[in-house]
Amino acid sequence: MIGWAADLFPICRSITGNGVRETLSYLKERALPHLKLHEVPSGTRAFDWTVPDEWNVRDAFVADGCGRRVIDFKKNNLHLVGYSEPVDTFIGLDELQKHLHSLPDQPDAIPYVTSYYRRTWGFCVSENERQRLAPGTYRVVVDSTLAPGNLTYGEMVLPGTESSEVLISTYVCHPSMANNELSGPVVAAALARWVASLSGRRHTYRIVFIPETIGSLVYLSRHVGTMRKKTIAGFVVTCVGDERAWSFMPSRLGGTLADRVALNFLRHYASSFKSYSFLERGSDERQYCSPGVDLPIVSVMRSKYATYPEYHTSLDDMGLISARGLWDSFEMYRRCILALEKNRFYRVTCCGEPQLGRRGLYPHVSTKKTRGTMAAMMNAIAYCDGSHDMIQIADMLGCPADTLYELFDTLLAAGVLAIA
Repeated sequence: MIGWAADLFPICRSITGNGVRETLSYLKERALPHLKLHEVPSGTRAFDWTVPDEWNVRDAFVADGCGRRVIDFKKNNLHLVGYSEPVDTFIGLDELQKHLHSLPDQPDAIPYVTSYYRRTWGFCVSENERQRLAPGTYRVVVDSTLAPGNLTYGEMVLPGTESSEVLISTYVCHPSMANNELSGPVVAAALARWVASLSGRRHTYRIVFIPETIGSLVYLSRHVGTMRKKTIAGFVVTCVGDERAWSFMPSRLGGTLADRVALNFLRHYASSFKSYSFLERGSDERQYCSPGVDLPIVSVMRSKYATYPEYHTSLDDMGLISARGLWDSFEMYRRCILALEKNRFYRVTCCGEPQLGRRGLYPHVSTKKTRGTMAAMMNAIAYCDGSHDMIQIADMLGCPADTLYELFDTLLAAGVLAIA
């Protein structure tokens, strides 16, 4: 995953354009041979939105009177405001300043700025670079195209034995940022490879790599009917590459299966985590959980978007993420997905407390250790009334759901429990 991220980091991505295609083609070639790429023409309606013109950049710079590039897109693609229209002109410093963006409180950082739906142009610089600009005439060049084209997204659908679906969604639409952009796609790609390797999958997995916001709207406009009927849980995978505290973004109303499984594992496997309000949302959960769609979608993150100082700046570089951070996030999501595969409602097959001894489940010698094991077994059985699923029972027992897999398999095999 860290290798994929390093390879993808230099690519200039946006909500449309060749950077998205290059990113998806890389993932298809290196990790996901069954990833299907889809092209959606500019002007296509997606509910209340319209797919914009496609944007591509060949070069962009600001040069001083001596021809020296003082701002250079080729050195850092964050220097150019996203969706800048073509320009080639000479202007003075005062006029140039109207088109510059910087962060006075982070003087070494280049901010990330876009203008998707209003035609303009601009450049982003560090505050220190901005202060060094001398009065004079500057040449401004944005060698870009902004014309009818396509929005591109990637999709994998991995069928299961049941009609129920799990959504894994991530975005590919930001330029060179590591945690906010690339951590999501590389973890989602690793999860897709792992899910594809599962034999006898119960659920169907719908895995999408989309431009944020407009991509999820486009995807929903094509599939919302099926997704509303079949989606039992889903995750927006973003900001999962650093090693800071965990973060949780719930679904719109909370309490869904996705909320419950994520919180169960966060409580037991995260050293600490912050649970945010849905009012603090900011990624594609806005679309997936919106009224009229209302899917059971959550996010398990490390540093939540818009909360860490490097967010949407050039400081969100490859030094911010780590192989360990990516792996820990992969493992947290793997636990959640495996629990969804294992989760069922159970019922006891007899009235009263079952007689475990005649089924070979009661120890011949009672010790402190065996008494604890039997108590856990009997406590689990006590809630197997057909109306509580395994994750609910785990929460009642105060344990992570994955510690119950072997126990329930044993009780099923012994005939003490049946699937409700």
